[in-house]
Amino acid sequence: MGPWCVANAFFGLSQGSSPMTVDARPDVIRLSTAQLRSQVRDLVAQWRAEHRFAPRCDSWLRSYDPAFTKELAKRGLIGMTWPRRYGGGEYSNGDFLFCLGLSEPEAGSDLAAVRTSAERVDGGWLITGRKVWTSGAHYATHCYVLARTEKSDKKHVGLSEFVVDMTAPGIAVTPIVDMAGEHHFNETVFDHVFVPEGNLIGVEGQGWRQVVEQLSFERGGPERVLSTYPLLTQMLERSDRIRELGLRREIGVLIARLATLRRLCWDVAREMDNGASTIVQAATLKMLGNVFERDVISVARDVLGGPGSSPQSPYGQALLASPGFSLRGGAADVLLSIIAKQEARP
Repeated sequence: MGPWCVANAFFGLSQGSSPMTVDARPDVIRLSTAQLRSQVRDLVAQWRAEHRFAPRCDSWLRSYDPAFTKELAKRGLIGMTWPRRYGGGEYSNGDFLFCLGLSEPEAGSDLAAVRTSAERVDGGWLITGRKVWTSGAHYATHCYVLARTEKSDKKHVGLSEFVVDMTAPGIAVTPIVDMAGEHHFNETVFDHVFVPEGNLIGVEGQGWRQVVEQLSFERGGPERVLSTYPLLTQMLERSDRIRELGLRREIGVLIARLATLRRLCWDVAREMDNGASTIVQAATLKMLGNVFERDVISVARDVLGGPGSSPQSPYGQALLASPGFSLRGGAADVLLSIIAKQEARP
């Protein structure tokens, strides 16, 4: 079972699925999908009963909770298929928290336009540049940084990836407060930050090829579909209001679309576990998922919106978070371009 298994357990897998192996070695515990699903749901139910968290819209970005992550790790639910020597299986991954240093002031979805540079020096590199929308940088111990290691007329050439220690001299993190008054975004400035040679990810100069594959993991998860799920579940509790407004068909369509997106999430996760490239499938999932998230808000406007809905209500949370749905992880135009280029190939 691969790295997406926990997310898929939250999303709800088929009870009829066949048993799945946590590790290929015979000495490691094997879990069926039903067992995994039960473990995750029991944990979530316990935390809800103890009032240790409350579901909210866009929670994967706006509900920073290292205690819950540690609880998952304690139960062996993070990095489940990784070898034990790398922190997988029943062992914890430790206390390291990563943020993503990708987008820049003039390079959002067009990551190939990044200007942050990495200059080779004795024993490593000096990184200089600015990153924006670095979610959780004010909590992170390390940053994954895409930087330019050589100049080229072709912007996709000469990029490399690095792991940067956020305690290194020369790093400044400035809050970016959103229109709801919440702080989860940041601008991160790197001023000649030294990065040891061993912190290069993969192959020097192959950063673009690597990041395109890696973005499939960012775009292909169920969190790209479920940002407004708490809003949908609250609507379902108002069957009287749905009947009164004649919205049963609209609700039914949303449920059907959610079921389809669930299947797409499952297919992407399965292909990733098999080692296949899922660039197009993940882009398709994110694009369709973002449209679904916004459509949930549109229907909820009639059912739950109005003067009585506060910014703290599920409807208010979803509405305030919605401008970012179609931007983070790649704008819709970028995703359509990825899909179109693939379909145009002979």
